[in-house]
Amino acid sequence: MGKRCARRRWLATTCLGTALLLLCVAPRALYPALESRALGPNWLRGRKSPLQRLHDLDQGLRSPLAEVHRQRRDQLRRACSRHTRRQRLLRPEDLRHVLVDDTHGLLYCYVPKVACTNWKRVLLTLSGGARGDPRGIPAHEAHLPGRLPSLADFSPAEINRRLRTYLAFLFVRDPFERLASAYRNKFARPYSAAFQRRYGTRIVRRLRPQAGPEALARGHDVRFAEFLAYLLDPRTRRQEPFNEHWERAHALCHPCRLRYDVVGKFETLAEDAAFVLGLAGEPGLRFPAPPRPKAVMAARDYAALLFRDISPFYQRRLFDLYKMDFLLFNYSAPPYLRLH
Repeated sequence: MGKRCARRRWLATTCLGTALLLLCVAPRALYPALESRALGPNWLRGRKSPLQRLHDLDQGLRSPLAEVHRQRRDQLRRACSRHTRRQRLLRPEDLRHVLVDDTHGLLYCYVPKVACTNWKRVLLTLSGGARGDPRGIPAHEAHLPGRLPSLADFSPAEINRRLRTYLAFLFVRDPFERLASAYRNKFARPYSAAFQRRYGTRIVRRLRPQAGPEALARGHDVRFAEFLAYLLDPRTRRQEPFNEHWERAHALCHPCRLRYDVVGKFETLAEDAAFVLGLAGEPGLRFPAPPRPKAVMAARDYAALLFRDISPFYQRRLFDLYKMDFLLFNYSAPPYLRLH
């Protein structure tokens, strides 16, 4: 009986994986009326879908920003074909980071430390899960489980329909600046002592000889070099997957398996967010507090300061760990690294 149940589970997972694999090469439906019966009678209510609007931009005279996004899509596809080989089939849990807005026809894959709190606030407002200005939604409410549906919550057929007809987007960031931001937020200036106790104490126990009792109990003073050594330690990923705050963006969003229509970047967040909201038919909705150029530069300087004391050997190993994000999203190796 146990073997029969196990075989059924294996077959179900294989079928879903095969279905999702086929979606990667399936043509996108540009006319949502063909899907309206499947997605519900009130979907879009006669308005153009975001995917239709993007198609219209591509067919007409493109704005400079639309051309930038076309180039990013093309670059991602080329990088995927050049740098990825045979990959495993997707499982339902692989889609848990892809959030769904059925009201506007949007799929958003969130990457922590790339303005995902504000994007969740915006999606809650767009989908009717919250009213008023997105900036008024407390951060902890935006992250509450179940506030926004995930693509993993749907059946394979429903996943298939949404991937064909919805506009899919994600936002990415220079991998090492994102890593520095995760360290600062979770260890250097933490919002949660519980996070330090869970990960900080683990890092201290493993990597700090003769650690004091307070550090062993609280994990409150993890050094950046210890954090990086923890990421590079093979035992870390053998024990459990990376935490989402430092997991690679491509491992969270699977951009070579799922087709993304817009690749936004933290470095151009204001313009790219406005582009997505325009495609969603909500150009009047303002994205909450995108970083100013000085803040972007400050984040870059902070990463450079942290990596200054990391040896070239460990810099190279860490670059190799995050290399696919650099390649897929067209980021150059930061000038402060000593890779040769």
